[in-house]
Amino acid sequence: QVQLVESGGGLVQPGGSLRLSCAASESTFSINTMAWYRQAPGKQRELVAVIRNSGATNYADSVKGRFTISRDNTKNTMYLQMNSLKPEDTAVYYCNALGSTTIYWGQGTQVTVSS
Repeated sequence: QVQLVESGGGLVQPGGSLRLSCAASESTFSINTMAWYRQAPGKQRELVAVIRNSGATNYADSVKGRFTISRDNTKNTMYLQMNSLKPEDTAVYYCNALGSTTIYWGQGTQVTVSS
């Protein structure tokens, strides 16, 4: 059972930056696909960005050019660098990992973009 713990959320002004981290309890070398999702109040959870062991990445159109997903398997950690934040980026951000037979989720970290 892989446990995922997010950190790095908080309150930031529009145009600001935050870096989220997702620490896994076990080695991420064997986890091909990891991702960040987010859920705003009253909305469905949506995919933000995906990264594979190959380094291939995909982003939601709404964050392209502003967010960067990365991972460091030697530290069992995935990151989400968020720049040029907008109020509409306000949400709980969740870490996700696809195991061989199980989907793992973190508990989420709140990101609030407001002046």
